[in-house]
Amino acid sequence: MIEMRTIESVLGNTTFYALILATCTSWINLFLLKSKICSNISKLSTLFSSIFVVGLLISRWTNGKYFPISNLYESILFLCAILLIGQQLAELKLSTRLIRCLNLPLVLCLYWFGNSGLPPEMRIITGLAPSLQSNWLMMHVSVMMLSYGTLILGSLLCLLFLLLKTYAPKKTDTTPVATSAISITSDETNTTLLEAKSLSKSLLDIIDIWSYRLIGLGFPFLTLGIISGAVWANEAWGAYWSWDPKESWALITWLTFAIYLHARLIKGWTGQKTATIGSIGFVIIWVCYLGVNFLGKGLHSYGWIG
Repeated sequence: MIEMRTIESVLGNTTFYALILATCTSWINLFLLKSKICSNISKLSTLFSSIFVVGLLISRWTNGKYFPISNLYESILFLCAILLIGQQLAELKLSTRLIRCLNLPLVLCLYWFGNSGLPPEMRIITGLAPSLQSNWLMMHVSVMMLSYGTLILGSLLCLLFLLLKTYAPKKTDTTPVATSAISITSDETNTTLLEAKSLSKSLLDIIDIWSYRLIGLGFPFLTLGIISGAVWANEAWGAYWSWDPKESWALITWLTFAIYLHARLIKGWTGQKTATIGSIGFVIIWVCYLGVNFLGKGLHSYGWIG
C-alpha cells in the first residue's frame, strides 16, 4: 500500500510539472520563440502528461479494485486524460498549435484544482459507497465524462473561432498579435500578411467544421449518459428524475447543445453564430461539472465538495 502511494505521489508530481512545461513552452512557441525544438518539447511534454495521467488512473484502478471514477478527484483525472488525448488528436487534423495553447492551461488549472483545491481525503482510495456499488457506475459516469471531454473540446474550438475572427488581420492590420495568431498552420514556416488572410479563412472553416463534429460526437454521449443516469437513479432512489442540481444543469447543457445542433442542421447556421452558441455551452458545461458542487448538496453527494 505504501509503495502504491509512493508511485501515485511520483506520478502526480511528475504530471503536474510536465503540464507546466507543456503549457509554458506552447505559449513561448506561439509568441516569443518560433522554433521546432520548443514546439517538440511542448508536444512531448503533452504526450508524457497524458501517459502519466492514464498511469495514475490505472494505479488507482489496480489498488482500489474498482474503475476510478467514484468521486470528483478521480473524475478530474479522467477528464484531464480525455482532454489531453483529444487535444493531440485534434492537432493532427487541424495542424495548429493554438488549440494546444488554449487547452493546456485549462488542463493544468483543472489538474491543480484536483490536487490542491479538493479535500485530501478525496485522494485516498477507499471502498465504494453503497449507492455506487452498481454496474451502472462505469456506464453512466464514464459516458458522461466522455461527453464532457468532447463537448469541452468542441466548444473550445468555438472560442478559438471567435478569437481568430476577432483578431484576424483586417485591411491594414499588421499588429503582432494579429499576425502571430494567424501564422499557425505550421511550426516551421512564417507567412506573410497576405498569406495569413487566406490561411485565416481556410483555418476558420476547418475549425468551424471540427467544432461541429466534436459537438456532434459529444451530444449523443451526453444523451446516453443522462438516460443511463435516470435508469440508475430509479434503481437507487426510486425515481427517474429528482431535479437534483446536477441533473438540472445536465439538462440545461443538453438543451444548449441541442440548440447548437438545431441551428446548424435545421437553420443552416455556420460560423460566428453557431460559434457563439458553442462558446456559451463551454461556460455551461463547467457550471454543470464543477459549479454546482459549490451551490449546495444534492443526491449526487459523493461528488460534492465539503
